[in-house]
Amino acid sequence: MGIGSHLPSPVFLSPAFSPAARYNLSSMKARVFVSLKTTVLDPQGKTVRAALAGLGYSAITDVRQGKFFDIALADGTSREDARRDIETIAHEVLANPVIEDYQVEFID
Repeated sequence: MGIGSHLPSPVFLSPAFSPAARYNLSSMKARVFVSLKTTVLDPQGKTVRAALAGLGYSAITDVRQGKFFDIALADGTSREDARRDIETIAHEVLANPVIEDYQVEFID
């Protein structure tokens, strides 16, 4: 028995079983960035800035925290429908427009 002979033979699957198909990696994607409005205090950002200063990063004067959402869209969805739906979802579900701003971008 040679080195590596205990390894199983490679298995070839049809394209329907590929990771791209399983996770729909070929479809259109949108990314929604959500962050606090500049007029809203950001205590988490202040804490991170203080920690960075303590680590010697004195050039950092401000940190604002945020979040993002990657959203995959079904094949065949039109760009116009996707933009309309994602803008609505960002405004009504992902962000609180009273205290947060959001930005939508499409990833091709």
